[in-house]
Amino acid sequence: MIKHNVNGNIEGVRDAMLARLDSLYSYELEEGEFLPRELMKILAECSCALNREIAVYITRDGEIVNVAIGTDCDVELTDFRLRRNTSRLSRVRCVHTHPDGDGRLSDVDLSALKIFRYDAMTAVGVKDNEPVIVQTSFLGENAEVILTPTERWYKLPDAEWLAQIEESDRLVGREETEKMEDGREKAVLMGIESEESLEELARLAETAGAQVVGSFLQKRDKPDSALFIGSGRADELARDCQALEADVCIFDEELTGMQVRNLEEVLRIKVVDRTALILDIFAQRASSAEGKLQVELAQLQYRSARLIGQGLVLSRLAGGIGTRGPGESKLEMNRRRIRERMTELRRRLDELEKQRSLRRKSRERNEIPVVALVGYTNAGKSTLLNALTGSDVYVQDQLFATLDAVSRRMVTPENTEYLLTDTVGFIRKLPHTLVSAFRSTLEEAVLADVLVIVSDGSSPEMFRQHDTVEEVLAELGATEQKRIEVINKCDEGDPDPVFPGAVLISAKTGEGLEDLKQKIAETLQASHRPVTFRIPFSRYGILSEIRPLGRVIMENHTDTGTEITLMIAEEDAERLMRKYGTEICLPQE
Repeated sequence: MIKHNVNGNIEGVRDAMLARLDSLYSYELEEGEFLPRELMKILAECSCALNREIAVYITRDGEIVNVAIGTDCDVELTDFRLRRNTSRLSRVRCVHTHPDGDGRLSDVDLSALKIFRYDAMTAVGVKDNEPVIVQTSFLGENAEVILTPTERWYKLPDAEWLAQIEESDRLVGREETEKMEDGREKAVLMGIESEESLEELARLAETAGAQVVGSFLQKRDKPDSALFIGSGRADELARDCQALEADVCIFDEELTGMQVRNLEEVLRIKVVDRTALILDIFAQRASSAEGKLQVELAQLQYRSARLIGQGLVLSRLAGGIGTRGPGESKLEMNRRRIRERMTELRRRLDELEKQRSLRRKSRERNEIPVVALVGYTNAGKSTLLNALTGSDVYVQDQLFATLDAVSRRMVTPENTEYLLTDTVGFIRKLPHTLVSAFRSTLEEAVLADVLVIVSDGSSPEMFRQHDTVEEVLAELGATEQKRIEVINKCDEGDPDPVFPGAVLISAKTGEGLEDLKQKIAETLQASHRPVTFRIPFSRYGILSEIRPLGRVIMENHTDTGTEITLMIAEEDAERLMRKYGTEICLPQE
């Protein structure tokens, strides 16, 4: 079989045509020629015969260094640099045909000019085996595109265009330039569920530090096993990403390792799924030692399921012919190291959990009830904690601003002390790796006496977000606690309708906070109440029985004995009342 040097889509192309295109590598441009008319005629004949785009890459010395065939509507443009400094011009110009006769440059062409730093990008419209019109673009100061008017193919201003290359080389890339003024990555979003889900993904991307430059939705009942989206849509997405100069494409679902690899081959940019994006945000936000360990464990769990090798070829664990060798494959070494690290992380997290359990038992022994703020991410839980307690917990209009559980002591007007705890926010499609890794933190909600469910009254998705919170609480087993429904951000608009019995507040302005405090006090009072015991010296043994049952609010020693007031559970209060009567037990009014 004859070996040809033509690249790209050569399937179905005859050897004679490939040989003719191969001969272009020996074609030399004369000094002062930007694009020879003879070369344009050859490209026109070949492009029309194939009904495919053809691209050639020409150096400043007039040498053709690459020839590629595309499809009827595009050709893959190549990063072909003859300079190490990627901010300077590449010293190569790209010329390609448009077999529909339209010689105008597309947005994708102009984007490739900027990304690959071509000396020039030229399109030649061809029809009926003849070139028709030509358009060229160059880079100017600050990498701005200079677009020439369309020209008849036989009237090209060669000298003027070659001079523009020299001028562009002087203007472009004298100093290293950032991708963007603020250094952020440009992200394109892709989803198959709904526009609402894509809007949330956009907020996640912005929280992670990206700038969203495009968002696309393809309604599908079932994801494609190879590319998640269809192959045709993947090709369109590749052109969209190139036209928008995107650095990363973020998918609104969890992808398999194979899907990520296949998509990156098609899109030619980094591909990230929703889970990896949330893990990245968690990695940025984690501040405590436990939070950092939990994030690393979640990341390793995610990555371990996506290590891709050559299937059974790389496996030596099964034994048998063809599997014996000097040692582990690189893939297995990576897996073993990940397993070892995950074991170490779990051991350290177990130690921290033991410490947490000791603190929890101390609270339970002292009968300090816990009130947990739970809700959708960015519902305003941390702002509410600060407003109620006067704390300065980190607050930002971002998703997952709080990762580590934060607790503050509070006292009701009835002198009942309790812990108010802020927890990590919930979100739709919360990755299972995060739920398992953050289980010890999320247990603050499971073990709380009262759940204050905070909803964002300014969000049109409030009810759907509330359903997500209920689903996550059910998954955690937090279904038995007393609940207080709170609708926050009421200063941004009156939510209608609202949940029955919900407290309307604005943590930002303070509106409704006194009502919420009273609601919390009433809810705690329903399960615990203060009881005063007047114990004479002759019955001092009662003290050892009642002290472990509750929290001491007040204790006075008199000439006849001790008067002590405890906050105890309703059932304990009733039992002691039956046992000792009103002579010793003095219930509070």
